Amino acid sequence: MNWLTNFVRPKFQRLVAPREVPENLWHRCTICGHMVFHRDLEAALNVCPHCGHHLRLKVKARLQMLFDDGLFQRIELPKVADDPLKFKDQKKYIDRLKDARAKTGETDAIIVAHGRMGGQAVVVAGFNFDFQGGSMGVAVGEGLVAAAELAVVQDAALIVVPASGGARMQEGILSLMQMARSTVAVDKVKEKRLPYIVLLTDPTTGGVSASFAMLGDIAIAEPGAVIGFAGARVIETTIREKLPEGFQKAEYLLEHGMVDMVVPRRDLRDTMIRVISLLRNRTPAAPVVPLPIDAPDPEVAGA
Repeated sequence: MNWLTNFVRPKFQRLVAPREVPENLWHRCTICGHMVFHRDLEAALNVCPHCGHHLRLKVKARLQMLFDDGLFQRIELPKVADDPLKFKDQKKYIDRLKDARAKTGETDAIIVAHGRMGGQAVVVAGFNFDFQGGSMGVAVGEGLVAAAELAVVQDAALIVVPASGGARMQEGILSLMQMARSTVAVDKVKEKRLPYIVLLTDPTTGGVSASFAMLGDIAIAEPGAVIGFAGARVIETTIREKLPEGFQKAEYLLEHGMVDMVVPRRDLRDTMIRVISLLRNRTPAAPVVPLPIDAPDPEVAGA
């Protein structure tokens, strides 16, 4: 047995060999290009500490951010046909669904949960952009209807957080029908005089923005979120004109009255709690002191 070969050399090789570093430890900001350590990014709620750019936030992390103590209860969504049109392009739609489910661990692009926010009952329907771009098919439509019905049953505010490229083309006309169904679901919440709040995140486009996403009692957007129907390049090609700087960004929409507030992510929870409280608690915060109707005006009396 060669002691140098079998014992000493492996020791040295382990010391000098390059260590494998996981690829997901650092993230590059898409705006300023800075590399941010993953723990620092998580602590900042996926907001770049260098330029303030709001990167996309996972749907489960967003739910934990909104609910009291990060505690919420998910509901089981209604079962729907996976591939009603037997759609196939370069790949079968059913295979695309299987891949998305394996990637995300979810059955479709929406999660419906209920719990407390600032002690107030809320139902939140959050879109998962990692699941086929958060596109809206029949399953998402059923999820929105279920969220609205749950809000009515629980006498709770309904919050919807879209992050979607629009209707799911693989489900054709069935996906477009969800625009009308989601609108009717929102009307049921409003008929009960319950708050309906939409938190517009990046991106909110297509049939989603053309239906329930723009019907909120209060429309809140995250900084820099892209919000619109058709893409900017499609619009420029159609009208053959250059669009204004920042067109379809949250700040541009705020300036033109399309959204009510643009709120940084770190302030979203407190802002939404305050908004829900104002919409639900219509009584004065303090006793109202009645004024005597026939009291003479002191200035007139002095004259």
